[in-house]
Amino acid sequence: MIMGYGDGGEENKPAWLEALYREKFFVGCSYHDKAKKNEKNVCCLDCCISICPHCFPSHRFHRLLQVRRYVYHDVVRLEDLQKLIDCSNVQPYTINSAKVVFIKNRPQNRQFKGSGNYCTSCDRSLQEPFIHCSLSCKVDFVLKHYKDLSPYLRTCKTLQLGPDFLIPQFQEMGEDEMTTTGGSSSTIVDSDEPMSSCYSWGSSSGSENMGCSSEKIVRKKRSGWNVCARLMTNSSSTNKVSDEDMATSISRRKGIPHRSPLC
Repeated sequence: MIMGYGDGGEENKPAWLEALYREKFFVGCSYHDKAKKNEKNVCCLDCCISICPHCFPSHRFHRLLQVRRYVYHDVVRLEDLQKLIDCSNVQPYTINSAKVVFIKNRPQNRQFKGSGNYCTSCDRSLQEPFIHCSLSCKVDFVLKHYKDLSPYLRTCKTLQLGPDFLIPQFQEMGEDEMTTTGGSSSTIVDSDEPMSSCYSWGSSSGSENMGCSSEKIVRKKRSGWNVCARLMTNSSSTNKVSDEDMATSISRRKGIPHRSPLC
């Protein structure tokens, strides 16, 4: 989708690019204002809006571009942006071993007037061989000199989020339900009764029990209780545990500490 830009009508920008400039990111989502981690950090290129991770199910089949933060400004991965528009001559920066580019130009206190490369739009000092400091600076340069952005645009039918993007697993559940269903699988329980370990793995349609082991697990805090538990577990296959062994295992304790002599 191409929308007009400028007074003459010859300059044009794609709708997703206008949305990338217009939308505000890393602010709370009004549709999920009570949910945790509701910052809008994704731009839906088909709907031309910014969304949060809880909005993902409604846009999972759309083209999604993740927006990141670097020195308090919005950036996108160069690998993702290259699928949409030609980013040559735009200076990239490295974040967590990934190259990113700024969406908009950044304000600066003074303009660069020395020798070397500098941005064609905002005069920011750059490294060679780059001549644009952000995506918006390159777009402005192309529209100013060539009046047409279409040769730099690329056809991209699918664009999915990266593996580092975290999607809430229990977005429709309350905190109580998350505690009883999702939070109990990774909790270590200290109990006086033996407990059979059962493992369940989450899937796209829900949680599916893969299997339960018949091994009895007893967690105790003190070493004496551990010895006692092992003795009681082995009592079924051997002789009964004597009262002396039981008392020794329970009442086992360290010797009385002695204070070192004062010098």
